[in-house]
Amino acid sequence: MNPIGPNLRELWERLTAPPDTLMLELGAGGELLVAKLRAALALALLVLPLINIVTGEYTPTEGVAGVFGVILTVFASQILLALARHQRRYRWLPWLTTGYDVSMTTLVLILLAISSPPTGLNSMVVWAFYLFAIAMTALRNDGRLTFYAGLMAMLQYALLAVAVFALASTPEHLASPDYGTVRVSNVSQRLMLIAVMTAITMVVVYRMQRLVELSGTDGLTGLPNRTLLTHRLPSLLEELRNHGGSLSVSLIDLDYFRRINDELGNYAGDCAIRHAVDVLRANLQKDDWLIRLGGEEFVLLLPHPTGRAWEQLETLRRNLAAHPFVFEPGDTPIRLTFSAGIASWPQDGNDLSQLLRRADLRLRQAKLEGRNRVVVRET
Repeated sequence: MNPIGPNLRELWERLTAPPDTLMLELGAGGELLVAKLRAALALALLVLPLINIVTGEYTPTEGVAGVFGVILTVFASQILLALARHQRRYRWLPWLTTGYDVSMTTLVLILLAISSPPTGLNSMVVWAFYLFAIAMTALRNDGRLTFYAGLMAMLQYALLAVAVFALASTPEHLASPDYGTVRVSNVSQRLMLIAVMTAITMVVVYRMQRLVELSGTDGLTGLPNRTLLTHRLPSLLEELRNHGGSLSVSLIDLDYFRRINDELGNYAGDCAIRHAVDVLRANLQKDDWLIRLGGEEFVLLLPHPTGRAWEQLETLRRNLAAHPFVFEPGDTPIRLTFSAGIASWPQDGNDLSQLLRRADLRLRQAKLEGRNRVVVRET
């Protein structure tokens, strides 16, 4: 069995899968950063015609197309920047802007090729923006965008080359004193460079995804951790404010858990936590979200009002108690229970700290009343 095969397959599957919640949250910020870079680059392009004039390298063919492309780029970049400031409203925006970055480069090359075919295919300054467009997709943490940009760049540049070769009536039309002669080998090399740049950027995205995944995932249970909760909940509350809905935040703490660590050791405690998570996770619904805060403490987000959330927590509590933990075969089963407090948005708070504070007060009350219970109201 080839050991490289599974790694490449894993890389491909991960990169072509939709990014998880934290990736999307970070990608939203990345889209705004890309928009700012695009706007800055567009303004910087205004300097290029001046440089060509000062150095005496200005040509009418490249100048007209270049100026038109710069004006169009500056105008479009400002529109995309305005949209990126509200990126969460437009989930399609990264795909649109990635396609724009690649297609704008192709458009300028087409304008150059209309007047001078060699200029359109051999202008390194303009062609390099294919590579910039591919590289900027790394800021969005979505490997699908990188692949999309690379594939689009290769297809558009290849089609441009085919059109230039097909429309050239004589070999002289493919030669220029300033940009050399257009050859199939040169076009092929540039297509290969685009493919290499795409592959490198996809690997960078993969490494970024792994780092984000490790930072947002609990190593023991595989559950999301506090980092992911603090990144995700603000946007979740914003969606609820805009579109309506219910949310209950439940703070869960396993009862008398330190006894397991004291009597059986930390490894047994880790096994018990994994057992409890497996039981809880097996009874969660599609939109429920279980997070480990640390130790034996968890947060459960339920898209339900308080009454229904209490019913679900009660079901989870009974299921956990009905599935005792056995550390090793032959050991006495250990009955696990939990206490929980529930806070409801927006009645008990409008942000994460307020909701957790209220849920914690009710969790403490559950413990004071004897543990192994769920509290939704203080007495």
